[in-house]
Amino acid sequence: MLLKKTIKGLRYAIVNTLPAPLANKLPFGGLTKKSRWSIGIYVGDSLYGLATPTSIKNPILSRRDISDVPTEFVADPFMLRVGQSWYMFFELLNQKTGRGEIAVATSEDAIDWKYEQIILAEPFHLSYPYVFEWMNEYYMIPETYQANAIRLYKASNFPTQWDFVGNIISDGLFIDSSIFRYQDKWWLFTDSSLDNKSETLRLFYADELLGTWEEHPKSPIISGNPEIARPGGRVLVMDDKIIRFTQGCVPDYGTNVKAFEITELTTTTYKEQNLEKNLVLQPTGSGWNGAGMHNIDAHLMPNGKWIACVDGRG
Repeated sequence: MLLKKTIKGLRYAIVNTLPAPLANKLPFGGLTKKSRWSIGIYVGDSLYGLATPTSIKNPILSRRDISDVPTEFVADPFMLRVGQSWYMFFELLNQKTGRGEIAVATSEDAIDWKYEQIILAEPFHLSYPYVFEWMNEYYMIPETYQANAIRLYKASNFPTQWDFVGNIISDGLFIDSSIFRYQDKWWLFTDSSLDNKSETLRLFYADELLGTWEEHPKSPIISGNPEIARPGGRVLVMDDKIIRFTQGCVPDYGTNVKAFEITELTTTTYKEQNLEKNLVLQPTGSGWNGAGMHNIDAHLMPNGKWIACVDGRG
């Protein structure tokens, strides 16, 4: 019994000192096979018909494109169009530090991308760089679970310089937090599952970014369901339609991405529906995304078509 407890303690210590993506790859933490994530571009006439266009050879960004540090993988892409240029922010796992750091790539057409540099590194792991614009300023809430907080950063010189401005929510485990604006309030989904199970989705709201955040009375929205709990990309708000993306973590971490439409959202009520074609991303069985896909940032273009940055593991 003592030996079992000792082994369990060692396993817990190892998992909790590694970045989440690495911990998930351990036999006792999730995946049993070493995998490398890379990033691609999908396009389509709808969110449910996204695929690699003929003009692109995916992946458009892999660890081999990172020029300043040795990199294990790149993942969790989010992008913004500013002026005539596109800026893609993503996690890279720095092999020297063993931690995730945030980097940026640029493009004029969202087809051909150029890696630029690391733009944010901390003494703790960073991933899932959820970047957004508000009142002509640019903000980011990367995953900072090792800091026990959801930290807000603001660009002092977009896109390369970011300053920490405060904690949105503190004193807890928060993974892949996804923020959006709806009906004059801020709303935030986050995975707060213990033991890295990816099965609990919580919901918070506030009037101001750094105001007082309240947990929704219906939270946790999802409990005990790793298929649909963990956030998987930018929340879309289109008129009164809200779509949240979730990464399936069954049978493995980061298996696919599904979409759910939120049909009712107030400070006291919450309802969502499973869309008929809710499977947005799925592994292809071979190549750069043959084994899994777990993040999407989709943008509606002026011509009515969709473009999205996605990631996959081979």
